[in-house]
Amino acid sequence: MSKDYKLTPEEGIAGKYVSSYVDESGMLKAIDIHDDDHFNFGYDVVDVLAKKCPDKTAMLHISKEGKERRITFRDMSVYSNKTANYLRYLGIRKGDRVLLILKRHYQFWFTLVALHKIGAIAVPCSFLLTKKDLEYRFRAGGINAVVCTSDGDVADEVMKATKNYMGLKARIIVGGSREGWSNYNRDIRFFSSHLSRPQNAACGDDAAIMFFTSGTTSYPKMATHSHKYPLGHYVTAKYWHQVDSNGMHFTISDTGWGKALWGKIYGQWLCEAPIFTYDYDEFFAKEILSMMEKYHMTSFCAPPTVFRMLVHVDMRKFDLSSLKNVTTAGEALNPEVYEKFYKATGLKIMEGFGQTETTLTVANLKGMKPKPGSMGLPSPMYNVKIMGEGGREVGVGETGEICLDVRGKEQRGLFLGYYLDKEKTDAVLHDGFYHTGDTAYKDEDGYLWYVGRVDDIIKSAGYRVGPFEIENEIMKLPYVLECAVTSVPDRVRGQAIKASIVLTKGYTPTDKLRKDTMKYLKNNLASYKRPKFVDFVEALPKTSSGKVRRSEIKEKDWSE
Repeated sequence: MSKDYKLTPEEGIAGKYVSSYVDESGMLKAIDIHDDDHFNFGYDVVDVLAKKCPDKTAMLHISKEGKERRITFRDMSVYSNKTANYLRYLGIRKGDRVLLILKRHYQFWFTLVALHKIGAIAVPCSFLLTKKDLEYRFRAGGINAVVCTSDGDVADEVMKATKNYMGLKARIIVGGSREGWSNYNRDIRFFSSHLSRPQNAACGDDAAIMFFTSGTTSYPKMATHSHKYPLGHYVTAKYWHQVDSNGMHFTISDTGWGKALWGKIYGQWLCEAPIFTYDYDEFFAKEILSMMEKYHMTSFCAPPTVFRMLVHVDMRKFDLSSLKNVTTAGEALNPEVYEKFYKATGLKIMEGFGQTETTLTVANLKGMKPKPGSMGLPSPMYNVKIMGEGGREVGVGETGEICLDVRGKEQRGLFLGYYLDKEKTDAVLHDGFYHTGDTAYKDEDGYLWYVGRVDDIIKSAGYRVGPFEIENEIMKLPYVLECAVTSVPDRVRGQAIKASIVLTKGYTPTDKLRKDTMKYLKNNLASYKRPKFVDFVEALPKTSSGKVRRSEIKEKDWSE
């Protein structure tokens, strides 16, 4: 697409790597990312900004106790250097994989940038994971070190998960002290703030970050991204979030999820825009609105679940006049929520779509008129096709799979593959296309409308949950013969999780058995994975080959 337009460099530090064409209405028509074979976000963005605008706010961080920290770009450079030297002292080297379980602690940013600088691979994880979840992740990722919050029972779960794991070089705890762990907050003071970029610094196509996907028909895969990945989020921040370099951007996300890197660091700092982080334990809509008023947010991004909660509050009581643009992604946004938010604020929610394996793929970008319920138009970053059976591109109004044409030009922002899993990589990257597994249809104006997930993934309260792990845990119960996990409608979460269970011979469905099942799941599954409903059934619908038809269960529940 770029060859059809006269591209010009973007403003600021991004101009070295990003050129674009924007029409008279301000709408992005074409974009090109270039000269990034030696790009490293830590050195080429954070350190450059530390010299260009050292006293400018990089992040305003509010602790759960309400303590304010204004962290400048100079601070970010200094403390990422100190952290890099600390990690090196602990034996962490280029290519090592480091698990980050840091909630919304500001130390996450110091550590992530430090890992980029030393060339180790960051592996963000949710603090909600249990021993079983973590055991799998340590083994699958060959994890070499873990940096973990001291909050709650997270460190205990890590210790249980690594009791017989021999691959760890270091356990580092943040926010407290613990026997057998290095203490980040205490130790970081003793390390130098000087760090020179080595000649063999990780960059370009070297692996920089890995995300565990939400497993659907198998356990979660590890989507690997290169050091070029941050540049792929320039469109996310500049043309979707529409961040203001003199404003304040707020994305609601825990750092254990890919969404945090969409909205809480890469694209925003490429646009030289400050970010806001609130390290809360529990979400309260009125508290979030008060923060937006007090700190004069100019742009805001959150999953649809958050907007569903916000529209139940009288938002007219809060001064949100500083807010200029709001965005959402993670699941389909209900049109009625869109309308209620617009009526209360005068702001149109700009929906977007992407995956752990990509950056922003489809969106309502700057200059577009959003259609409530639509994901928007394909991003100029990618060549998006809606494909039907036999590899054909479907017509207007026809449902097909969202695919990315990867023939020819390199796709910045697209993952390198699944770590140590060529079979699963080849299953989605073949015949010149990346197959997302998500389906949609295109209307006469080219807008895309989400239909559903090919493999029955569940999106509940902003989390993406695959049924396999949950079913695998349920099958451990002695009275379970078969089970299937599906979604049911939920007014707040969008979707809730339901488990349909066939009992073994000799057991009968009772309230006590249901309560015992729920208690077991509470003790063995992360909170966001626990079924809200348990239904005992005589049989599960199946295909002729004996495979369970989850779609049939789901269709029945959603029609009711």
